[in-house]
Amino acid sequence: MNKGLLIIVSGPSGVGKGTVLKELRAKNPNIVPSISATTREPRNEDTEGVTYFFKTESEFKKMIDRGEFMEWAIFSGNYYGTPREYVEKNLNEGRDVLLEIDVQGALKLMESGAEGAYIFIAPESLDVLRQRLRGRGTEAEDEIERRVKAAEWELKQKDKYDYVVVNRVVRDAADEIENIIKQSK
Repeated sequence: MNKGLLIIVSGPSGVGKGTVLKELRAKNPNIVPSISATTREPRNEDTEGVTYFFKTESEFKKMIDRGEFMEWAIFSGNYYGTPREYVEKNLNEGRDVLLEIDVQGALKLMESGAEGAYIFIAPESLDVLRQRLRGRGTEAEDEIERRVKAAEWELKQKDKYDYVVVNRVVRDAADEIENIIKQSK
């Protein structure tokens, strides 16, 4: 049995990662999404054990101490991490595993030597990103501006990735990622 492919996708908050990856997975149900752990508060669309494993800061720190994460980072004052056991089990069983993680986490994986296809999803522009964040209606204006500021740094990291996909049209971005996955096997 061949080992699965680790697919690492990141990009700025509001760029449409979730929407693009939902489209990708609808066409490729064999891709297993990794489920991250986080200390952030659940949003309305979140489901425990499906979108995230929600942890207290104390629980998360104990998981760090036990070496249970492939990577972890603090973003917007919350902890996020990729549980190692779940990912490795699926890869060893021949499944492709999709990690949707922030740029900090992807850089840590790169530094650790984790093999996979590293894909950065970029917005058409910072103005388009700002409009998408406002359109979500989940953050106050000061939080939107903080996220846009963070996106400026994140966009400077995109050349460290194997691939950059600009999300102009969701279906096109998903198709481009699907082709990257096929080429990476």
